Amino acid sequence: MATTDRQATTLALAHALSAAERDLAVIPLSRTKLPALRSPHRDDPEAPPCHGECGRFGHGVYDAATAPNRIRELFAAAPWATGYGIACGLPPHHLIGIDLDTKSDTDSSAALRELALRHLFTIPATVVVLTPSGGRHLWLSGPPDVVVPNSAGRLAPGIDIRGAGGYLVGPGSRTDHGVYATAPGTAHLAPAACPPALLRLLLPPPRTHHPTPPSAGDHGQGLVQFVLAAHEGQRNTRLFWAACRAYENGIGPALVDPLVDAALNTGLTEREARATIASAARMTGHRP
Repeated sequence: MATTDRQATTLALAHALSAAERDLAVIPLSRTKLPALRSPHRDDPEAPPCHGECGRFGHGVYDAATAPNRIRELFAAAPWATGYGIACGLPPHHLIGIDLDTKSDTDSSAALRELALRHLFTIPATVVVLTPSGGRHLWLSGPPDVVVPNSAGRLAPGIDIRGAGGYLVGPGSRTDHGVYATAPGTAHLAPAACPPALLRLLLPPPRTHHPTPPSAGDHGQGLVQFVLAAHEGQRNTRLFWAACRAYENGIGPALVDPLVDAALNTGLTEREARATIASAARMTGHRP
């Protein structure tokens, strides 16, 4: 490894440890801004979704840590890392990232100002990270009982949102396109509370409720309740187990939507939930 890469890794680790001191959970990133550690399940396409339950590194934001020893272990496993990512949606900050992009023809900063005028909110003084392309990341803090999803361009063209399950490239990270840096005068700030009017815009519209079909019976309702009772770290495993039992008992297709709704209530995304249920269908010999 070139000396400059070793220096970049050392600096990235130092910046990551500094972020962790502010209770921000971090992971090592490569020069491409992707997680530096690849999934240990990449060669097994039939493996059920894993968020680190296997105990190995390589699960993206689910590896994120604030403990210095754990962070050093992550970087030791990825000596090619030149940056670090900050996981969003985790306590105590429940970080929300407003990514104002410059790659589209739209002026994303002007679009945000227009939204603020239309919906009567202001962006408070908060951490601002400048990207190598000229964009900006605004750091905001969300309430602990609200899950803000990731989105691209849904709020307005050129504005991406980093929420639960996403991450922001941390200041001091070196990428193929340059270095991320904190905007002058904002490094000492804590992520400011997201204005309620903006928070409402970041949340998806309410989903139509799918009650458990009568044909699923009490057993189906019990499986749904089993998923609803999942805590963080066991959401996917509980969903996978419940979906397997549903397919084994012949109620899998009827229970897909209620299980997805239950999984969404625990904090999984719809994509994650449906992928897990599809894996359960395949595992039990059924067509998803």
